[in-house]
Amino acid sequence: MAVERVETVVVGGGQAGLAMSEHLSAREIPHLVLERGRIAERWRSERWDSLVANGPAWHDRFPGLGFDDLDPDAFAPKERVAAYFAEYAAQIKAPIRCGVSVTEVRRIEGTPEFRVETSDGTIDCRYLVAATGPFQRPIIPPLIPETPGLLQMHSNSYRNPDQLPEGAVLVVGAGASGSQIADELLRAGRKVYLSVGPHSRYPRRYRERDYCWWLGVLGRWDHDAPEPGLKHIPIAVSGAHGGRTVDFRELASRGMILVGRTEAYEDGALHFAPGLSEVLARGDAGYLSELDQADAYVEQNGLDLPEEPEARVLLPDPDCVTDPILKLDPVRDGVGTVLWATGYGYDFSWLKLDAFDEAGNPKHLRGISTEPGLYFIGLPWLSRRGSSFIYGAWHDAMYLADQIATRRGYFAYDAQVRGR
Repeated sequence: MAVERVETVVVGGGQAGLAMSEHLSAREIPHLVLERGRIAERWRSERWDSLVANGPAWHDRFPGLGFDDLDPDAFAPKERVAAYFAEYAAQIKAPIRCGVSVTEVRRIEGTPEFRVETSDGTIDCRYLVAATGPFQRPIIPPLIPETPGLLQMHSNSYRNPDQLPEGAVLVVGAGASGSQIADELLRAGRKVYLSVGPHSRYPRRYRERDYCWWLGVLGRWDHDAPEPGLKHIPIAVSGAHGGRTVDFRELASRGMILVGRTEAYEDGALHFAPGLSEVLARGDAGYLSELDQADAYVEQNGLDLPEEPEARVLLPDPDCVTDPILKLDPVRDGVGTVLWATGYGYDFSWLKLDAFDEAGNPKHLRGISTEPGLYFIGLPWLSRRGSSFIYGAWHDAMYLADQIATRRGYFAYDAQVRGR
């Protein structure tokens, strides 16, 4: 079979890959986007049915296209988000091939080029952009052995409450996914345990502005590194039900049973960390600090935004916090499902290149790999806090397209010299 030749190959047809395509086209750089499924496939088939975007429609979008059918402060349902990306791909005329999986990429020895093996043939390219995003490999801690009558699943496989067997549900992980899924299960009448570890939480809306707005005016989206110790702490935030501040005590007041971080499984029982009250208090301290910074900004800039003292009112600790459960036997206590909302890891096993550290993390500077000609986009903290968000990927793609254009210029000079 003949080998196809394309100057730049972008792997992944989600928000990062489409943003990259737009900026490559603007610089007249020939390229091809390869997507293993449909455009924005993970939004379509790897998220629960009721998922909505975690940012409002005015914010979670590309600059060149809005959600004209939604209120600016509404949160787009996942199918609407997927349709948005398909519409955007058509608008920018992205050269995308769907249903093509990339199986392996290697350097062509003695050249600056890569050989890309796909389910649809072989492609050689000079520049390769990995735009597969951060949600690559679902992580389920190897704690609980297979147990008859106990279903274990990752949040990427959860769709709705009716999917789960009878019995209580233990949701492990209280970030955005875990807190939203636990709330949905509780509203459906299920008995729910929620395992809560260290976390950050923000006001969904404060003084008539969404938290995305506050992070923007406070310059927080552009932070180039997380605060010490906070890089891997999940953020509890929700766009569900019109957008709500995640309040674990409020969930408990409606019947949810909070437990500490899941630490071990011994003798048929799960063991939870003590100190749940302190964990919630630390989350509260971060939340109140966000309100303090917002209030200071309003005062310093003379903004006419109404005060909201009720946002500082915290509910008392419920019984499940003051007298916490430290051990849970799934069989004895009627737990039918353990749902792991424990995040994702990278899987770049298809990249057979010296571009990763011992933990499998890409070695790069603002997306420019240590492997010449290779680029990464769409990863958390690629260049700043906003990098893994829709608009953040768009701005990172602009920078990387400029880097590719610059590198092309050097190769063009070399060709001109040889042609004299």
